[in-house]
Amino acid sequence: MGSNRRKYTKEFKQKYLEFLLRAGKPARKVAAELGINQEMLSRWRREYETHQEKAFPGQGKPIEAELAQLRRELADVTME
Repeated sequence: MGSNRRKYTKEFKQKYLEFLLRAGKPARKVAAELGINQEMLSRWRREYETHQEKAFPGQGKPIEAELAQLRRELADVTME
């Protein structure tokens, strides 16, 4: 069964963080206005404040994705 988890791009997160910072409102109100979970918006803000430009790296490094794909293929071949 597929995951219902939403994925947001780095640009999307930065856009909404900028909105949060400019709005001068509590994260709870901004999150409600934008339809985003308040905890998620707060977590994005903490991550950005901690890591600045290195925040929101994505789903890992390309080599890790390739390794995971190769392991899946090996498991498939082994089962056959």
